[in-house]
Parts: sequence; C-alpha cells; structure tokens
Amino acid sequence: MGPGSESRTSSALFAGFRALGLFSNDIPHVVRFSALKRRFYVTTCVGKSFHTYDVQKLSLVAVSNSVPQDICCMAADGRLVFAAYGNVFCAFAHNKEIVHTFKGHKAEIHLLQPFGDHVISVDTDSILIIWHIYSEEEYLQLTFDKSVFKISAILHPSTYLNKILLGSEQGSLQLWNVKSNKLLYTFPGWKVGVTALQQAPAVDVVAVGLMSGQVIIHNIKFEETLMKFRQDWGPITSISFRTDGHPVMAAGSPCGHIGLWDLEDKKLINQIRNAHSTAIAGLTFLHREPLLVTNGADNALRIWIFDGPTGEGRLLRFRMGHSAPLTSIRYYGQNGQQILSASQDGTLQSFSTIHEKFNKSLGHGLINKKRVKRKGLQNTMSVRLPPITKFAAEEARESDWDGIIACHQGKLSCSTWNYQRSTIGTYFLKPKELKKDDITATAVDITSCGNFAVIGLSSGTVDVYNMQSGIHRGSFGKDQAHKGSVRGVAVDGLNQLTITTGSEGLLKFWNFKNKILIHSMNLSSSPNMMLLHRDSGILGLALDDFSISVLDIETRKIVREFSGHQGQINDMAFSPDGRWLISAAMDCSIRTWDLPSGCLIDCFLLDSAPLNVTMSPTGDFLATSHVDHLGIYLWSNISLYSVVSLRPLPADYVPSIVMLPGTCQTQDVEVSEETIEPSDEMIEYSSPEQLNEQLVTLSLLPESRWKSLLNLDVIKKKNKPKEPPKVPKSAPFFIPTIPGLVPRYAVPEQNNDPQQSKVVNLGILAQKSDFCLKLEEGLVNNKYEPALNLLKELGPSGIETELRSLSPDCGGSVEVMQSFLKMIGMMLDRKRDFELAQAYLALFLKLHLKMLPSEPILLEEMTKLSSQVEENWIHLQSLFNQSMCVLNYIKSALL
Repeated sequence: MGPGSESRTSSALFAGFRALGLFSNDIPHVVRFSALKRRFYVTTCVGKSFHTYDVQKLSLVAVSNSVPQDICCMAADGRLVFAAYGNVFCAFAHNKEIVHTFKGHKAEIHLLQPFGDHVISVDTDSILIIWHIYSEEEYLQLTFDKSVFKISAILHPSTYLNKILLGSEQGSLQLWNVKSNKLLYTFPGWKVGVTALQQAPAVDVVAVGLMSGQVIIHNIKFEETLMKFRQDWGPITSISFRTDGHPVMAAGSPCGHIGLWDLEDKKLINQIRNAHSTAIAGLTFLHREPLLVTNGADNALRIWIFDGPTGEGRLLRFRMGHSAPLTSIRYYGQNGQQILSASQDGTLQSFSTIHEKFNKSLGHGLINKKRVKRKGLQNTMSVRLPPITKFAAEEARESDWDGIIACHQGKLSCSTWNYQRSTIGTYFLKPKELKKDDITATAVDITSCGNFAVIGLSSGTVDVYNMQSGIHRGSFGKDQAHKGSVRGVAVDGLNQLTITTGSEGLLKFWNFKNKILIHSMNLSSSPNMMLLHRDSGILGLALDDFSISVLDIETRKIVREFSGHQGQINDMAFSPDGRWLISAAMDCSIRTWDLPSGCLIDCFLLDSAPLNVTMSPTGDFLATSHVDHLGIYLWSNISLYSVVSLRPLPADYVPSIVMLPGTCQTQDVEVSEETIEPSDEMIEYSSPEQLNEQLVTLSLLPESRWKSLLNLDVIKKKNKPKEPPKVPKSAPFFIPTIPGLVPRYAVPEQNNDPQQSKVVNLGILAQKSDFCLKLEEGLVNNKYEPALNLLKELGPSGIETELRSLSPDCGGSVEVMQSFLKMIGMMLDRKRDFELAQAYLALFLKLHLKMLPSEPILLEEMTKLSSQVEENWIHLQSLFNQSMCVLNYIKSALL
C-alpha cells in the first residue's frame, strides 16, 4: 500500500450533493415581502439551514448556508433573516450568507423580534437583549425572574414607537418602552399561560393565544377585552388575520386543525381539519390576499386559498415530504430522475432529483379503497395499511397495469401500486388457503417484463402472481420453498431462473416456468437480504455474520466474499455496470467493494446509521436514507467528473465521519481545499525506460525517425524539385528615375562579377563530427550511450550522413566502423531501442556492404552481431506464433 491510501480518511468516490424531501419542521415559518420584485417569499427551517420559496409557485429560491447546530427559532425583516441556534443567532443576507453573528446569551434563544435597526432576542432564562444589527453590540439587556414572569411571546404593537409587548407562561403581559428602559404597564392576564401574540388589523388591538385554547381579542390602550373565542384542540400555536377585506381570524392547534373565526359575527365560520398531521407550527395570511400559508413538523408546507362562497379554504399549492423516517428507497425507471420511497407514515412517494415540482405522492395504502369512496370517510386512519417494509417496481408495463408491488409490516397480503395514476392499485395479492394471522410477506420481486410478481412469506412459501389479473400462478416447491422464513427472492432478466433464500441458510435456484428446483446450496450463515444485478447475473447476499457473499448465477458458485462490517447490513446496491457493490450497515459505514479485484476501495462513516442505499441507473448519484431522518440524501459519483485512484484500502483503515449533504457549512470549504491542493492519493506513475532486462523494449521515437532510413534515396528522388526556386526581385522603396525632360525609370544593373568564385572550400568539412568522436571514445572506455543519444537526436538525413562518413573514403576509419558495430551489439544485449538497432544496422550494411568483407576486424564483429540478431528473432518469432495461434483459436472456436 502506498502512503496516499493510508492518509486518506474521507470518501474518494462519493461527495455530498444535496438532500431531497425536506421542506419544514416544527419551527414556525417566516413570510417576507420583496418590494423590489413585488412578491411574497416564505422561509422554512430544515434542521441546520433554511429554505426560501416563492409563494407564487412554491419554487425553491435559495438554500441558506448551514449553521453548526439545529435552528431553534427564526424571524425576518425586509432585508435580513435571523436564525438562532443554541445561545447564538445570526443574520443572513440574500437568504444565504451569514453577515452578522450575535453572541452573549447563556441559555438557548427561543424568541426573536426584528425592531428597525435593532433586533430583540429572548432566551429560556427570560433574559432579553436588544442588539444593534450592524455593529453587533448590545443596546439594552433586561432580566426577568423566571418564576414570576417567564417570557413566552413577544410582539411590537403597530404604531407603538419603541414599545414591545411581552407575554408570559404565568399569564400576565407587560408593555415596555425599550428606549427609556421603563415598564409602562402590566396586564394581569387571564391566569393561563400566553402562547401567541398577534397584531390585529385595527390599531391598539392585539390577539392573545392561551394555553387553554382561548383566543382573546384585547384592546391594550383601554385595557378592554373585545371578544373571546375558544378552541377545544389544545393550546393556541399561532394566530393570523385576513387583511383583504374579510374580518376573519385563523388559529392553529397542536392536533393539526385550523379554526377560522368571523370577527363581526363573533363565531366559528369554518375549520380546516387535518391541515397537518402534526401541530400547526405557523400560519400566516398574506397581506391583502386570500391566501393562508401553513407549515408543521410533518415536513409539509401548504398554501390554502379562500375563494369559496362560504369562506371555506381549499388546498392551492403544497410541498410535502415524509413525516416519519423512511423504510425503503429505490430508483424508478432508467433515466435516474425519480426515487420511490416508502416511510413509516404509511405513504409511498416519488421524489425528483431534477426539481420539486415533479415530486408526487402515491398516497396512503387503504385496505378497502371502494368502501372509503362510497362512504366518504374523512378519517381514514382505521382503514389505512401499515407501513411498507419492502417494495419492487418495474416501468415496463406501467401504462397498462400496476407496476409496483409492496409488502407491509405484519401483513400477509401485498399491495399493488400504479405509478402513472399515483395511487394504490387494484389487487391485494395473497394465497387463499392460508388463514393464519402470524404469517407475513417478507420478500417481493417483479419480473423485468412487468407481468409477474414473486412473493416470499415468513412460512417459507414463495408464490407467483400475474400483475395484470392478480391471479395466483403457482408456487415453488411441493408445500413450501424453504423451511425457514424467506429472506429474499429474485428473478433473472430473461425469466428463466428464480433465486430464493431462506433463514435456514439455503440458497435455491428454480426454473421460473415449471417451478422445478434446479440447484440448492448451503450458505455459511443465515442470509439477511439478497440483491440481483440482472444485466451481469451477479447475486449479492448479505449474511447475518455481517459478511457479504457474491455469486455468479450461471455457474452457481461463490465468486467473491467480503468481510469488514461491524453491524447488521441493512441494504446493498450495485453500480449500473456491475463493477461495484455498495453496502450500508448499522455500524454507520457505507462501503464500496470492487468486484473484479475483490477489494474494498472506499469506505466512509456517517453520524447516523444508513438504512437504505440505491444507485442511479445512470451512475451519477448514490441515494441514502438514515435512522430518524426524513430526507433522502444524494451523493455525487466523483469518478464521473474527475480522476479517482481506486486503490485497495488496508485492513487497518480507519474512516472518518462525513457529514450528511447540506448539514455542515465547513464541508464546502474542505471540498474546495481538497480540489486545490495536490492529492497524495493520485501519485503520477512515471514508466521506467525498461520494465525488465529480459524484455525487448522499443524506443519512444516516432516512426519517421527510423522507418524510412532504407528508402531515403527514393524519397529524395521523389521530392526533388523540377526546377530551382526563383528568388523574387525585391523592389526598392523609392523607384529610381533617370534625369531628363521625359521621366524614365532606371534599369537595375546586372551583377556580372567574374571574380566571384563558386568553388566550395572543403577545409571546413575536414574535421570529424561529434558522433565520430564519441565512437572513438567508446572504443577506449566501452561506453556507447553518448554516441547513441547523439544519433537519436538526428533526423533521417542526418543519420545517413553520419553513417556514410564512417568509411575511410569519407573521413572515417575502420576503428570507428568497428566501434559503431560494438554500439549496435550493446543495444541488442540490453534489448533497449530494439527497432533503432535494427534500422541503424540495416542502413550501415546498405552503405558499407562492399568494403566490410575486406576488413577482418569488421568481419569478426559482423559474425557476433549475426548470432545476436538471430537469437533475438527466434525468441520473438515463437512469441508471435503463440499469440497468433491463440487469436485464431478465439476467432474460430465455438464459445
């Protein structure tokens, strides 16, 4: 192992991209109006960051940078959004960047109130601090006794300059002038804790929400109660008033209902039941519009419009995710743009990786959908199916009939779902003869053609059903396929094989059509789950001993075994090409195994155990879901857009914890630093000049340097110009003229100097070239590399000139020619620059063949070279013949 793999601690293959399906939590939303764009924006909190949506289409406008802890309260004015976490709060500009940070509280902040150029914060110890926004300095600090006046609500009454109204859990209210730091008035209250304060459209009038479910409309100028309303749904969580001409007040409750009260007739005119499945965290009427924005801890943001004749509200737009942790996720289709997810809230939803507007919910599973429609049941809790534990989907026949099959927690029957109609399907698939209550469906699969569903039961039975008609099409085995509970079923891509595995530790291969057992094999441990990659025929088995076995379904043999997880393996996923197997386990790790090499190539830890993992069919994203998390987290595949070194990780490799996408601000900084700094992981490999002394090695010179050496005379003859190039006469800048009455141009004089000699002085050619000098040195010290390097730098014509000048007739000598032959012998001995040695020797023989036999010294060197060349060629020829034989066999053999 190299030093790079030991120093790496984070994932080399996957980088956090973003989270899907997160829209809201229990923190009240904030509505802002942009005067510049003339639009309303709603901001909702999602853990450590917040999202900003355009109310007009509920399109996501911005995602803020993350803060170190979960946000506990929010507020906003026309310019900034304030978010508190722990005992610190920050001001965000442009819905994204932190521009101010305010530190000074000792306890957790739970109330924020913008106040012009100031902002007011209140913590759980009832310490109120007024801050100057731009200098981040404290302007005023007020301390209240928690046992007497614990602040639970804050409001700046309209037109009341420098004044704030505080509500307490003890029930009393106080009006303060924060500029003079004076308590102006104490309202005795109604002996019940105040939960909400809201300014009414009328000046001096404030709505007070109480723990008892009462809403008091109170005039704070004359200390007079104008009207009282009461809701029987628990404490008032939030209050809002319509300002579009209708005197209506909305009040939220902890059970998810909204009451609508007429302020003129002083009565309840309408109610929105089950607006959210959890408490109403916040509700706001948009200014001068009949629109009500609500959010809750059920991960939903909804906009209601009041356009009915009796003032009832209907759902206009919404963004909704799962309200409980997920149980299973799978990519749907081949384009990698939809992810199907099942949750403990009983719903099946589809999330788009492209845009939130393509999200859709397939709804709750209902035991009897026709009965619900016929009776018009409002509360469907009694007829809802339990949560989906596992499902399988196929889009091949989705437009003709149901394409999704799901098994439910503790249920024998499996439900079908239709993706196109976004609803539960027609059939509940279960065997008729079984009537035991303790038998449940434990494993499902759907064939690639979309026609058949295979269902495994806890009793060991495996049944086949037709997806179009819902008819039972047979069972595997005589009575049951397995003695134990079925842990996994899979059908290959051609509907030839069905593979099943049971808790007794057996893996069985069946003929899909006639249901006959083909092969059975024992596993080393009881299987936990099974996954088949249909394109490659590779089967992955996660065992109860935390190991993974990989089988080839053609040979029915175990081809790979992986161990390393320290906890139960929850899920597995294959990459689209079948090269990687990605596993997620309760030890909070996600590991990537390379199947061809059989090695662990990537591993990273998470702060929450991964429950599900699925890989996009296009290979661009890995999607995960986690314990106690409502979202789907996407991880981008780094190998698609940068060079990644897939080195095996050592046995003692210790991975580091990687934060979930979008949950840590420092993550972006770390990633950018990693991309800028040179990574030790990618060490550039420089190939040596010769891998082994026994290997014949070619030079790296282009073919034009040596291939045409023997044909140089032909090339020169072919490229010889027909006539010499004519030099154009250069015209003078000022054309000379002959003086006279008639202007005439002067004719240039012809240079006919008979004294100029055209004889070339050969004296300058008499000296020896560097190549000859290096060869002469080689005879003395037996080193020929300098001469060879000089020859490598020359072109074909230069090489021919140098070799021609070696003969005694052209200024050389027999000793220099002998030295050249020894240089060729050295090249053949070392087996380097093999093609250059052959080309140089061939040219040498062509130029000096006539004089070589007349020199005994040269003849002796030629005899040595001949045996060397023959020996090398015989070895190469045997290798060529062997390779040609294998290639011919592969081409002609019937495989």
